[in-house]
Amino acid sequence: MTAPTAKPNVVKLPDPEAPKPSAIGSNPQQSHNPVHPPQIHHPNDALDRSIRAAMSKLTSGMSPYAASEAWVDWAAHLVTAPGRQLELLDHAQKNMFKLASFAADQFSQDPKPPFKPKPTDHRFTDPDWAKPPFSMLQQSFLSIQDWWDHATNDLPGAQKKNTDRAAFMIRQMLDAASPSNLPMLNPEIIKKARETKGDSFVEGLKNLAEDIQQYITDDPVEVPDEFRVGEALAATPGEVVYRNTLFELIQYSPQTDKVHAEPILIVPAWIMKYYILDLSQHNSLIRNLVTQGFTVFAISWVNPTAEQSDLSMDDYRQNGVMAAIDAISDIVPDQKIHACGYCLGGTILSIAAATMARDGDDRLASITLLAAQTDFTEAGELMLFLDESELSYLEAMMWAQGYLDNKQMSGAFQALRAEDLIWTRAVRRYLMGIDEKQADISVWNQDATRMPYKMHSQYLRGLFLENRLSAGRFAVDGKVIALKDIKAPLFVLATEKDHIAPWRSVYKTKLFTDGDLTFVLTKGGHNGGILSEPGHKGRHYRIGFRPADALYSDPDSWVAAHDPKDGSWWLEWNDWLQKAQSGAELVDPPSMGAPDKGLPPLVPAPGTYVFQK
Repeated sequence: MTAPTAKPNVVKLPDPEAPKPSAIGSNPQQSHNPVHPPQIHHPNDALDRSIRAAMSKLTSGMSPYAASEAWVDWAAHLVTAPGRQLELLDHAQKNMFKLASFAADQFSQDPKPPFKPKPTDHRFTDPDWAKPPFSMLQQSFLSIQDWWDHATNDLPGAQKKNTDRAAFMIRQMLDAASPSNLPMLNPEIIKKARETKGDSFVEGLKNLAEDIQQYITDDPVEVPDEFRVGEALAATPGEVVYRNTLFELIQYSPQTDKVHAEPILIVPAWIMKYYILDLSQHNSLIRNLVTQGFTVFAISWVNPTAEQSDLSMDDYRQNGVMAAIDAISDIVPDQKIHACGYCLGGTILSIAAATMARDGDDRLASITLLAAQTDFTEAGELMLFLDESELSYLEAMMWAQGYLDNKQMSGAFQALRAEDLIWTRAVRRYLMGIDEKQADISVWNQDATRMPYKMHSQYLRGLFLENRLSAGRFAVDGKVIALKDIKAPLFVLATEKDHIAPWRSVYKTKLFTDGDLTFVLTKGGHNGGILSEPGHKGRHYRIGFRPADALYSDPDSWVAAHDPKDGSWWLEWNDWLQKAQSGAELVDPPSMGAPDKGLPPLVPAPGTYVFQK
C-alpha cells in the first residue's frame, strides 16, 4: 500500500495562474482541443464576451441562438412533412372528440377523463378539479398539452436535441397559461378565498412582497430554529481535522466502543452543501454509519467566490479528494479507505480512483457511487441546457462574475419541473396565502453554493459536452485514465425518478468497469432516494451483483430480472461495507486527528465552510 507523506492541516492551494504541465481532462492525442474555458487572444475577444455576458444575464444564461435554432429545425421539418401534418390534424380531431364525449358524460354517474396529468404534475390533485366546470378546463388544458407533446416528438429529419428543446419551451409556455394559475379558474383558490373571506389574497400579497424584497436585497432566507445548521441539521458530533482553501475534512466522533478498522471517506457534491448526507438525526446517512461502528470522514467544500474563479477540476481532485485521502491515511495509518461519492462528488471520486489505479496507488478498499454519472450520453433533461452556443453564453456569464451564481443554477433545475417547483408553489404562496412549512430538506435546498468559472466550464465541456471520461479521452497529468483500471469493489446506486442523474445513465457504469459491482435501484428522486432511512414508509429497492468479467445486461433486462424489495437500501449498504472490510475484527477507535503529524482537531463539526454564504 502506498504510504503518503505527513502534511500540515492548513494548506494553500497552488497559484491558479502558474503554468501546469497538463490540465485535467486534456487529451495528449488532441492537444488542439484541451478542456479549458476559451482564452482571450485579442482585446476584441473581451468585448464579444462582455456582450454575451450582458445578454446572458437578461436570458438567465440561455442562448437565444440555440432557442431559435431549435424552432427553425422543428418548424422546417414539419413544414416539409405533409404526412406528419395530417397525422397531427388527425390527433387534434381525436382529442376534440374525446373532449366532446367527456363533456356529454359530465352529468353521468362516473365520467371517465380521457387525459391524465403527468406523474410529476400536482396542479390538479384537488377533488374539485373532477367536477364541472373545472373538469372541462383541466381536460382542455391537458388535451392541448398532449397534442404539443405529440407534435414535438420524433419528427423525422430534425435533430432530437432541437425537438426536445422545442418541447421544453412549449411546456414552459403551457405551464404559464395553465388554468390552475388563474384565481377564477382554480377551484382550490376559490375555496380558500371563500373560507378565509378574502384574507388568503391579502396574505398572498404579503408573501409576494416579502419574496420581492428578499430577491432585491439578496438577504439570506431565515431558517427556523428547529432547522439550524450545526444544531438540528449537520449535527453529528465530530471535529474538523484538516483544512485547506478548498475544503474542510470532518472526522466524526465514534459512537460505539469498537469500530471497523477501515475508515469511510464521503465526497459530496460541491453544487450544494454536504449536509444532505447529515440532515436531521433520523435521516442522517452519516449518523447511521457512525452508529454502525464505522469511522467516518466527510468533505465540506468551500463556497467559492470570484477570487477563486480559477479553481480547476484538477484542484478538486488533487487538493480535494487526494488531500483528504492523504490526511485520513495519516490519521488511520496502514488501513485502506472505503470512498463514497454523491452526485458530482461521485464523478470526481471515479476520476481520482481511476488515476490512483493507473498510478499503482491501492489505498481504496471499495468505491460507492450514489446517483453519480461516469457517462454523460444519457444525462437527461439537463442536456437541454448544453450545446456549444449555450455553453458560450454560460461561460461568458461565469467569466464576468467569476462563478455561476446559485440562483442562476437553481433556476435551471426548477425549470425542468416548472409545473410543480415554480407554478404550484406560486399559486399556493401568492394566490392562496399559504406559507409553506419548512422541512429539513427544503432548508438544505435553499443553501446552495456557487460554482467556480474554470472548474464548471471544464466539467461541462469535458464531461457533459464531450463525454471524455467513458470515451477514453480524459487525461490526468498528461495521461489518459480508464475506469476499467479500477479493481476495488463498486457499490453503485441510482434512483428511479432522478432527472439530474437518470438511473439508466448511472447504470452505464457497468459498461465501463470490469470488477465486482453491486447495483441498486431505489425508489425516489436525486435527493429523496438517498434519504431512505430504515422505517421510511413506502420505500423499496432492487439490488443485483455482477462478478468480475461477467457479461453485460442491459438496464431493462436487469430490472426485469430483479424484483423490488421493501425497505431501505441503507441496510444493504451497511452489510456490503462490513463484508468489504479486510479484517473481521473490530478495533479501538482512532484518535481524533493526528496531532503528532500536524493534524490536530481545529473546530467542532460541522466546521466553518458550511456556514459560508
